[in-house]
Amino acid sequence: MSGSDKMEVEMAEQKMNELAHSEQHYFKSYDHHGIHEEMLKDEVRTRSYMNAILQNKHLFKDKVVLDVGCGTAILSMFAVKAGAKHVIGVDMSSIIFKAREIVKANGLSDKITLIQGKMEEVKLPFPKVDIIISEWMGYFLLYESMLDTVLYARDTYLEKDGLIFPDKATIFFAGIEDGDYKDEKIGFWDNVYGFDYTPLKETALSEPLVDTVELKTVVTDPTSVLTLDLYTCTTADLAFTTPFKLSVKRDDFIHALVSWFDIDFTACHKPIRFSTGPHTKYTHWKQTVFYFKDVLTVQEGEEINCKLLVKPNDKNRRDLDIEVDYELETNDSTRTSAGKCTYRMC
Repeated sequence: MSGSDKMEVEMAEQKMNELAHSEQHYFKSYDHHGIHEEMLKDEVRTRSYMNAILQNKHLFKDKVVLDVGCGTAILSMFAVKAGAKHVIGVDMSSIIFKAREIVKANGLSDKITLIQGKMEEVKLPFPKVDIIISEWMGYFLLYESMLDTVLYARDTYLEKDGLIFPDKATIFFAGIEDGDYKDEKIGFWDNVYGFDYTPLKETALSEPLVDTVELKTVVTDPTSVLTLDLYTCTTADLAFTTPFKLSVKRDDFIHALVSWFDIDFTACHKPIRFSTGPHTKYTHWKQTVFYFKDVLTVQEGEEINCKLLVKPNDKNRRDLDIEVDYELETNDSTRTSAGKCTYRMC
């Protein structure tokens, strides 16, 4: 083997090891009690799933259901309560052992089969399922999300006219005035106990912030940038480029963009939706904030033209590389502003 061939093999092995390590880290994070407590106590999340399932017993009665990433099996138990014939729950993390105890404690072991392993590798006790349920969403919808796994389950196991709960997801953006918090999070690095820490300022700007945003800080109308139909979308749709326009509602400054997502259960008799935006109740997903390096001075009626690029990171597919190009449309040449920001969610 030549030196260059050997180097290529070593680089390929290193990449595989990095991918394996990132996968292990992701699944191990769900071994811990705290993350499941946080998700179960998120009433917007959990009650939306509960209502979508229990208010549609006519859809679940005598059906075989697959719960992808079942965690503590709460969705599996909702499905049985709605009349499902049998539920298969699949999860890679060790929380599944506690889930089995929970299922047994609730007298549902004969109705729920819980399997530890990767969805792509396990063998299910049924060749096909009638319904897939999953809480797959991550921060910014796609960060650390399990959507590719849900799509694999759909393509492999879902009956031709089967249902997916939920089946639609939409990402939104808006511009916000966030000067005080930007100074606290970004400006801090200009002077750290008398020292110049600006090398870390670039890092801080490149890392989106997951936090709650007050509605009063929103300066523009919101706009949707991506809608995923889980019946038809593919993993290729998870890397995308799209233009969007933000309309300014008042004279103000814009320091950042804020993003959130809405989730729809359209198969329900009465469609159910929940939002993770700043205009609604708190969810554990909060919102995602992308700070600009510059400050935009905007006036009511003006528009900001943006282009968004999102793709999974080459080294870790659960991380995201994000780019935002922006240009403020204004008749005042002193306030014309344009730029490009790059981010990494990791």
